[in-house]
Amino acid sequence: MTEDPRSIGQSASVVEAARLMREEHIGSLPITDDEKLVGMITDRDITTRVVAEAADPAMTSVGDVYSRDLISVEPDEDLDEALQLMARHQVRRLPVVENGSLVGIVAQADIALGANEKKTGELVEAISAPSEGERS
Repeated sequence: MTEDPRSIGQSASVVEAARLMREEHIGSLPITDDEKLVGMITDRDITTRVVAEAADPAMTSVGDVYSRDLISVEPDEDLDEALQLMARHQVRRLPVVENGSLVGIVAQADIALGANEKKTGELVEAISAPSEGERS
C-alpha cells in the first residue's frame, strides 16, 4: 500500500490533474474534499470525458469528469477481499479509507509483490477482460 497518496481537489483543472499524474507516474488520482475521499479521476476519465468530447482541459474541472462510483477498502481489509473487489470492478487501484479519510492506495503492483503468482495471474486476467460496455 502507498501511504499518504497524492490527491487533488474537485476545483482543480483537468490539466493540473494530468500534470500531477505525469509527475507521479500514476494513472489515477484520488479526489478529496477536506481529506475526505469523494472520488477518483483516471487517465481514462480524461480521455473519454474530456479529449473525446473536444472539451478544453484547462477550462474543465476535475469535478466535472471524475468517477463518483467509489470502490474502496479499509486498512484492515483482507488481501483476498481486495483482490476480489479489483477483479469484480476491473480496477487496478483501490483507495484505502479510514473513517471516510484517504489513508492510502493499494495497487495491482502491491498485490503482485505480496501475493503468489497464481493469484496475481488471476487478478490480471480478470481486470483485463473486456467490460460489459466494451463487449460486442
